[in-house]
Amino acid sequence: MKALPFLCCLARPSALLRATVVELAILVGHLLLYPTGIQQEQPRALPGTPAGPDPEHGTGGADDVDPGTRTAAGTVPAARTALLPTEGRAHPPVLLLHGFIDNRSVFVLLRRSLLRHGWRHVEALNYSPLTCDLRKAAELLGRHVEQVCERTGHSRVDLVGHSLGGLIARYYAQRLGGDLRVRTLVTLGTPHGGTRVAPLMSAHPLVRQMRPHSDVIVELARPAPNCRTHFVSFWSDLDQLMVPVETARIDHRDLITRSVRVSGVGHLALPVNGAVAAGIREALGTEEEAEGSVSTTSVA
Repeated sequence: MKALPFLCCLARPSALLRATVVELAILVGHLLLYPTGIQQEQPRALPGTPAGPDPEHGTGGADDVDPGTRTAAGTVPAARTALLPTEGRAHPPVLLLHGFIDNRSVFVLLRRSLLRHGWRHVEALNYSPLTCDLRKAAELLGRHVEQVCERTGHSRVDLVGHSLGGLIARYYAQRLGGDLRVRTLVTLGTPHGGTRVAPLMSAHPLVRQMRPHSDVIVELARPAPNCRTHFVSFWSDLDQLMVPVETARIDHRDLITRSVRVSGVGHLALPVNGAVAAGIREALGTEEEAEGSVSTTSVA
């Protein structure tokens, strides 16, 4: 990936103040948008095909599917899905996964950016706010991925995960065999090494799984030979939810990784920042040539 312009924060206190003001403004805006993303997004259908409920989740849960209609792989037969046109075949489908106590509305701007620059199939997924186990969320993500591959005719997808969403996506790709389906995983402010922020919130099981040395973090540190997915981690020097900030980088000798430092951008701003969106587009459009490569770039 070509390095994007990088502007150092010469006056860190003023940069921190600016980032905090922006974070508060984004929080207010996101609270207004939040209700629009509560419901699960409905899959696209072929022109002229009546839109129906999500064949995998019905009105919102995997339990709505008749077990007798599943294949051995746990997916819905192709006869019940609408295969999309082959437009945009140069880009595989992109699935966006939100963070803790959030929903797909956080990706409104990023999604628009991808669609405007040539991506034809972008979906934002929700996992239940009642989820208490990251592994279960990763299994659900795997079912979503299989469904999208059946509907689009693509054999692989790209994933973009913000915060906890990135950790869920990584667990799927690295620990559940998802690397067969996931070409590139981009994470934004994801606590790959665990974060020490907000210890009072550790009463929630998901927060405990994001703490350093949790069982999930330990699992992700284990060997992962032959993992095919390319991992691109965006981390910010002003991300106040990542303690330390470098925890948002992936440090694993078996994985194909790329680290992108973001300057002067807070945690909530990562999915809506224009420079970060440009970096994501570049990451998704870049094919790695050397497996096992590790590189570092920066965004302003």
